[in-house]
Amino acid sequence: MINKIGIIGGGNIGGVCVSEIVNRGLARNVALVDVKEPEFAAGKCLDVAEATPVYGRDVNVVGSKNYDILEGCDFVINTAGVPRAMRPDGTFPSREELLAINLKITDFVAAGIKKYCPDAFVISIANPLDAIVYRLFKKSGIKPHKIMGMAGVLDSARYKYFVAKEANVSVENIEAVVLGGHGDTMVPIRSACRIYGLPVEQFVTKSKLAKIEKRTRGAGGEVVKLLGSGSAFVSPAVSALEMIEAIAFDKRKIIPVAAYLQGEYGVKKLFVGVPAILGKNGIEEIIKVKLSPEEKKNLKVSINAVKKTCAEVDKTK
Repeated sequence: MINKIGIIGGGNIGGVCVSEIVNRGLARNVALVDVKEPEFAAGKCLDVAEATPVYGRDVNVVGSKNYDILEGCDFVINTAGVPRAMRPDGTFPSREELLAINLKITDFVAAGIKKYCPDAFVISIANPLDAIVYRLFKKSGIKPHKIMGMAGVLDSARYKYFVAKEANVSVENIEAVVLGGHGDTMVPIRSACRIYGLPVEQFVTKSKLAKIEKRTRGAGGEVVKLLGSGSAFVSPAVSALEMIEAIAFDKRKIIPVAAYLQGEYGVKKLFVGVPAILGKNGIEEIIKVKLSPEEKKNLKVSINAVKKTCAEVDKTK
């Protein structure tokens, strides 16, 4: 069992993280930070704590407006930021449009982590994901193998779900991976998609796969539009916990994450979604995927989009 997991941001994702950690008995202590008044984080945690007898879990759950509650955390999940909300005209802001305000929030998050739990593994969910984890890395001083963005787990899960529904088989039979940035340029890798170890095209036509891949790229926006306010929260939360479990239990499990690349895939000093082996040291190895010419082209487009957003980050002090 992990000693302590911290969550920054007590919105929908943070709330699911807290309750799911307790439900799984994943950590002895859970700490939630949220600056909302009067004592939002404390109230949310008390609600979960009062359910521990029902869960049958002896977990200490505490919340605060202050970052000192994170002291001693082994893992930190960052969910802090303004979510995408639908505008009156039915459209919704892109992840990039949220960048300016969420960078300011991220700077406070980075300072809190650096002061109270500088040795923790950090998993960032806040959007725009690739840019926020990049900023968090630069401001917090966390080592590259210990900080990562939760993107590929969720994007790949969505791809798997859509394929399973179209093929009319169990989601457990699907293997799939999505690379690149966590946004509209993400790249579902059809050449690596398998159903029971067999090529996906044996089960799903190319035209339907194209529609599935398009839906995967816009899946986050689809949820936002349906909700009308806020964004997906259960799937991002459990995706982050899959990453934590792989590290905490030294599974050496191959999981797609937004990792800091240092030459892999021809990329340096950016966080991009790639498969990685997660074990006790965090990111232990980046896995190189053999891509088709079209996939290579699309991945380059996605990487350039991440590069452009991170250039905006570098302009913001």
